[in-house]
Amino acid sequence: MTAMQKVYIYKQFERFWHWTQAILILFLAMTGFEVHDSIHLFGYENAVVYHRIAAWMLLGLIVFSVFWHITTGEWRQYIPSFSKLSAQIHYYTFGMFKGEPHPTHKTARNKLNPLQAVTYLGFKLVMAPLIVVTGMVYMFYRTIDANDMVVVSEIPLEWIAWLHTFGAYLLLMFVIIHVYMTTTGSTPLTNIKAMLTGYEELEDTEASHSVIKKEDPHEA
Repeated sequence: MTAMQKVYIYKQFERFWHWTQAILILFLAMTGFEVHDSIHLFGYENAVVYHRIAAWMLLGLIVFSVFWHITTGEWRQYIPSFSKLSAQIHYYTFGMFKGEPHPTHKTARNKLNPLQAVTYLGFKLVMAPLIVVTGMVYMFYRTIDANDMVVVSEIPLEWIAWLHTFGAYLLLMFVIIHVYMTTTGSTPLTNIKAMLTGYEELEDTEASHSVIKKEDPHEA
């Protein structure tokens, strides 16, 4: 039987940022669907107000998370490596259903496998900016046009709304896939538990590559 070792993977702010972002995204989806008259929970007027408040909260969280990633060096986690990308895709599509070993090893300094790094980088560089920019333009459309800050009169508001909704659906797809992928650990709840406690049980050969161990729980 392979020896296991508990390794400190996810820092305190990282866990706070992850769960707060998840809650805000789900709440924005709920209020957004109500604005589109797809569901009825808060009432249209309240949904508009709540959606705007949650959007500002998410924007603030993004600013803090960008600062944290830069100052701690955690941004390096998202630098994609293509050396084992095909092996990782094979594992998720076929290998894990046949009991094949995972092609990469998670450590405190290398939390993301090649496919995760590419996917999360796409989220941060494409999906998040698309939603933020279209949301801000939609929110201040008349103000921007009235003050001649930016010429938006040539861009129909319906296009901006469509792009914002398209980005929201992409984000929801990302969340659904992300939730599914969390169940592919050693047990269905292993990854979720790790994101709650910060610690994850790794094989001793994997844990030996980690710098931050259980007995050194200091957080950056």
